[in-house]
Amino acid sequence: MRTIKLFNHYIHKAHYLLVLVETLLCFCAFYLGTYFYFFQQQAVVSDHLGAIWPRALVFSLVTVVSMTAMGLYKPQLRDGPSGILLRLLSAFVISVLGMSLLFYLLPNLHLWRGAFVQILLTAFVLILLSRWCFQRLINIEELKSRVLVLGAGQKAATALSWLRRKSDRSGFTFVGFVRITEERVQVEGEQVLNSDQSLLDLVLAKKVDQIVVAVDDRRKVLPVEDLLACRMAGVQVQGLASFFERESSRIMLEFIDPSWLAFSDGFGRGSQKLLNKRLFDITTSLLLLMMTWPLMLLAVVAIWIEDGFGAPVLYRQQRVGMNGDLFDLLKLRSMSVDAEGDGKARWAEKNDQRVTRVGSVIRRLRIDELPQILNILYGEMSLVGPRPERPEFVSELAEKIPYYNSRHLVKPGIAGWAQLHYPYGASEEDARKKLQYELYYVKNQSLFLDFMIILSTTEIVLFGEGVR
Repeated sequence: MRTIKLFNHYIHKAHYLLVLVETLLCFCAFYLGTYFYFFQQQAVVSDHLGAIWPRALVFSLVTVVSMTAMGLYKPQLRDGPSGILLRLLSAFVISVLGMSLLFYLLPNLHLWRGAFVQILLTAFVLILLSRWCFQRLINIEELKSRVLVLGAGQKAATALSWLRRKSDRSGFTFVGFVRITEERVQVEGEQVLNSDQSLLDLVLAKKVDQIVVAVDDRRKVLPVEDLLACRMAGVQVQGLASFFERESSRIMLEFIDPSWLAFSDGFGRGSQKLLNKRLFDITTSLLLLMMTWPLMLLAVVAIWIEDGFGAPVLYRQQRVGMNGDLFDLLKLRSMSVDAEGDGKARWAEKNDQRVTRVGSVIRRLRIDELPQILNILYGEMSLVGPRPERPEFVSELAEKIPYYNSRHLVKPGIAGWAQLHYPYGASEEDARKKLQYELYYVKNQSLFLDFMIILSTTEIVLFGEGVR
């Protein structure tokens, strides 16, 4: 179960196939549900079979998009059966709302209510069955790619904690480490393969599909001829940085250097790409503004009720944007007026006492971020990108974290890849871990990835993850 690259973004092949299968199941459910509803009136079904397929296609797309928004296609999904059931129910609620809106806007797609209920029930049952089968198939070791790590030193030890987590390696089976001559073993307690065989013979004996190179000093001890022989035998060979980028959708700072960044693909900044992103930002932001202005108005009234009429509603804070340019970020005020009365910049903390009662609600639902739509229309931000940080924090973090300023190669955004994968950052270590995901976005940014991030942000809003 390897990954494939689609529009510059790595996707696990198993989950890609799951999307295709469940799209087909929803399409079939439309026909089955219609057939069941008109079981006693087969002539009606026969007369309308030709008009069903456009409705079935729309229903399939809306349902699969709703399931994507609920995180049901995430490789890192760790929910048990009850959690998956809750997400699936939420996805079908969103699907019903979406189809209802389409029925209103496009009357030609309208269905009898009873038929639509039958279609929904049929689709729900089929999706439950597909999930049951998928959970069993994805855990079959024989179907997974077999990975061997070349090296047993410091780099291998650094990667070990992630390799141990079964939930993060659903697409591959870890075979073990191979010690290189003169390399001190630092992966204690793990399977270190010491063999008199050649590397190729060992790979063939262990049925290895991929070799991940984790040698501490490649210039001195890297067995190039052995790796070439394995490559010629059809075994994939790659470095730790590329392996983690593909499997975990992040760029591990411990494993990259300037040469890797220089020679790896990505980081495209063509004028056409920038224009497409700008048009996407403007169009989506205007639609978002039309849909959310009532929420912002309610939030303003709630802030005035809590703090008194005339209390400041908008909060301006200087942030660092693209290429290090400064701009004023707009937010609905969620903290007390004197939150930083001493003028000292502070990270937001968990259960921060400075957050007001109204502020805790609008922060959880991300309503406080909505005024940044204006920042997007002004061209200071994008809908999707790394979260903009305060200049006081940026100057400090850039000195301590390598490649930190690389996050400023794109415009900052309201939603982002790091926000989906890591909770709110409130320390240098959090900033370092978030940068791994931000670098992945900067390197692989595309409209497809932006769309996936926007969809997945729905899950963050509904489940309130990463809020402080």
